[in-house]
Amino acid sequence: MRFIPVISLLLGSCLALPVAAAVEAQDWLLRLADAGRSQSFQGVFVYERNGSFSTHSIWHRVDDAGGVRERLLQLDGPEREVLRVDGRTKCDSGSLVDQAGDQKAWAARDLNAQRLLESYDLRVIGDSRVAGRAAVVLSLSPRDQHRYAVELHLDQESALPLKFLLLNDKGQLLERFQFTQLDVGTLPTDQELQSDAGCNPVIASEIETEAVEAWRSDWLPPGFTLTRIAERRSPVSDEQVACLVYDDGMARFSVFLEPLRGVMAEDARSQLGPTAAVSRRLVTDDGDVMVTVVGEIPLGTAERVALSMRPAEAQAPQ
Repeated sequence: MRFIPVISLLLGSCLALPVAAAVEAQDWLLRLADAGRSQSFQGVFVYERNGSFSTHSIWHRVDDAGGVRERLLQLDGPEREVLRVDGRTKCDSGSLVDQAGDQKAWAARDLNAQRLLESYDLRVIGDSRVAGRAAVVLSLSPRDQHRYAVELHLDQESALPLKFLLLNDKGQLLERFQFTQLDVGTLPTDQELQSDAGCNPVIASEIETEAVEAWRSDWLPPGFTLTRIAERRSPVSDEQVACLVYDDGMARFSVFLEPLRGVMAEDARSQLGPTAAVSRRLVTDDGDVMVTVVGEIPLGTAERVALSMRPAEAQAPQ
């Protein structure tokens, strides 16, 4: 009977390994969440999506009061840049903010490890080397079909992301962000953080509470919550479009609600790499509204969200 304690010890050790690995992965996520808010850096990264590549410089400065100022500049193809202050886009000279300006790259948003564990299996899966720097590799595997898998290569010194991979359910690459050069700790100068004259100001006003309460969703993917509400002018009319942003701590999608005022518009759906876009006409007592869902979520998930949006006073379908 003396073998029983030995077997118990071995079983206990085996069970402890996954727990320790999960704790280690959570610790790295906590460091990642703090990295972009506490460290200044500058560097060059490449961005890959749908088989196309672009190269960008980034300057990221954290001041003594904790404010963050950040500038991205595209180095190849059309000259584009984006300037951000405390996570909000202040100017954009093209579509850079939609392409590479809203990446998870340097943890501008808060990451909640416990919240992510509700939707992802989190593990440390090894080590790597990116941009000449040692990195630890984290895997975030989705627990359902409503989000994509993520692979993060975090700098062992600073916990800044050196590489970010977005993968579909077959393990195929959908999106890549990867530093080729990174200088941590060097403060970018005022001149480096000054946008050019061609950078167009971006103004997004917050919507009043009444407008927020005017819409609801009868269904959201598990783990996604409403994190931001803004209002912007439609690019094709003078209408103000409500924008509701949802995320699960890693993935994000937006819902746009635009009054049609009698304008003819067809329902549409498309998938471009990781980005799904679904538009559908919604009939309301106050007139038709075009509901558009855009984000890095599977197409079926975006369609279900679009179908679930309705005025707050409307009854949910039985």
